[in-house]
Amino acid sequence: MTRAVRVGLIQASVGDDAPTELESLKAHMIDKHMALIDDAANQGVEVLCLQELFYGPYFCAEQDRRWYAMAESIPEGPTVRLMQDVAKRHGMALVVPIYEESMAGVYYNTCLLYTSHADDEGLGVDLGGRRIIKKKRGGGGG
Repeated sequence: MTRAVRVGLIQASVGDDAPTELESLKAHMIDKHMALIDDAANQGVEVLCLQELFYGPYFCAEQDRRWYAMAESIPEGPTVRLMQDVAKRHGMALVVPIYEESMAGVYYNTCLLYTSHADDEGLGVDLGGRRIIKKKRGGGGG
């Protein structure tokens, strides 16, 4: 038996009105995406993918150390925890790119998948009751 799954993609611009201070910029972009995520959930989206480095501009093309301040640890980071709660609240799978600092000076452009039934770390994929992925890193150091 087949079942249709509603999938959504979010790609949003930073915009000309975005703050330049990094903490404020990150908060601005997270707020923008929270509204878009809520809208997707209201439209019945079950799997939602956010754009790469969604909480700021795509800065990977430049080598500027200021962007290190945008990194978070996993699973303790505030955006990591927020998105875990959002996936549970909306009962959806949420693909969330995070700029990760795995240890001092080691950075990854990481992508996490949250489900409404993820474990306490908020990391996990469960398809038909079978655990598929715990955590996988991609990319290279910052």
